Amino acid sequence: MPVRVHPTAIIEDGVNLGDGTTVWDNVHIRHGTRLGDQCIVGGKTLIAYGVTIGHRVKINSSVYICHGVTIEDGVMVSAGTIFTNDRFPRAATPDLRALLPSDPDSHTARTLVREGATIGAGCIIGNDLCIGRFVMIGMASVVTKSVPDFHLSLGHPSRTIGCVCRCGQRLAIFSELDPDAKHKVPCQACGRRFEILKAHVEECDSSTE
Repeated sequence: MPVRVHPTAIIEDGVNLGDGTTVWDNVHIRHGTRLGDQCIVGGKTLIAYGVTIGHRVKINSSVYICHGVTIEDGVMVSAGTIFTNDRFPRAATPDLRALLPSDPDSHTARTLVREGATIGAGCIIGNDLCIGRFVMIGMASVVTKSVPDFHLSLGHPSRTIGCVCRCGQRLAIFSELDPDAKHKVPCQACGRRFEILKAHVEECDSSTE
């Protein structure tokens, strides 16, 4: 499958685009970044240097993905999402006499977005954290802590309130469950089965019933 790159996009040297990947207008992808097969990068998105992105990832318009971010297969990053990589950012030295370099240093932290996760529109993603497999992050959330697999998380700051299926449909709201009981919950949309105990979500199988 051919790679498609809009003529207004800037693709720096050393960028690897997988088969069938599409890069839309005014995108800027910096050196050393790798995207897998069949990805979509929406218009006006900026991907920094040295970022690793898996296969079949959808990145909508006006997304900023900074150095230190790794995105696994099948992730959805919705429009306007911003990733960060420094908890203690400063522009200049303490005496304000010199501009600090933008190269990675001891404060640069990494973030991992696991396979199948969805990040809603307008989110801000902190750093030194992991967004788990098939997580659903609600739009405009500010994520400051890691999110376990299959969790539904939203708010300022984001907190987990329930869980979702692989297919994206809601499975349960944790506050509505007995916290001391193990719950067997089928997805009403696709039939996949899950077990929930004390907000820990375990997939029983990955096949459709």
